[in-house]
Amino acid sequence: MKSGFGPSLEPAPTARLFLALWPGPRLRETLAACRDLTPWPPGAAPTATDKLHLTLHFIGSVPAARLAEVAAALQVPAPAFELRLELAECWRGGLAVLRPRTAPARLQQLHADLAAALRRLGLPVDARPFRPHVTLARRAAQPPAPAEPLRWRVGGYVLVESLPDGCYRLLKRYR
Repeated sequence: MKSGFGPSLEPAPTARLFLALWPGPRLRETLAACRDLTPWPPGAAPTATDKLHLTLHFIGSVPAARLAEVAAALQVPAPAFELRLELAECWRGGLAVLRPRTAPARLQQLHADLAAALRRLGLPVDARPFRPHVTLARRAAQPPAPAEPLRWRVGGYVLVESLPDGCYRLLKRYR
């Protein structure tokens, strides 16, 4: 209950944000087909088709009042490049992924430029090395079925909100 005295004790609304490469419809269906070719063990959690992406930076909770400021400040140069997802692996913790053999220089530069923008905003930046990948399943205990290398023509990135119900909402596309 709100009183007329002092600040409200209710927390300010926040948004859980991340930056990502977002596949177009054709690549998204190709990724889903790769996911669906794998006979996942019981208990595995395949990634929903509409959630397939490559995370550039997980930002975390940001006050909703800062969304416009954050979205504007995350515009950085993003020249187009090709990303080849060619390795199917299962990482520690049961994460089944597709990843590039090497990250293209333009992807590394985009990651670095976005990190600098996040720091200027006073937002967190993960200190671990960047390991670009698309997660096809969690709790998988096995890699995805091998596939032909997938070519991804990247022409931009997105700012995404992770909603409390588990859905994603694209807040801004950067080209």
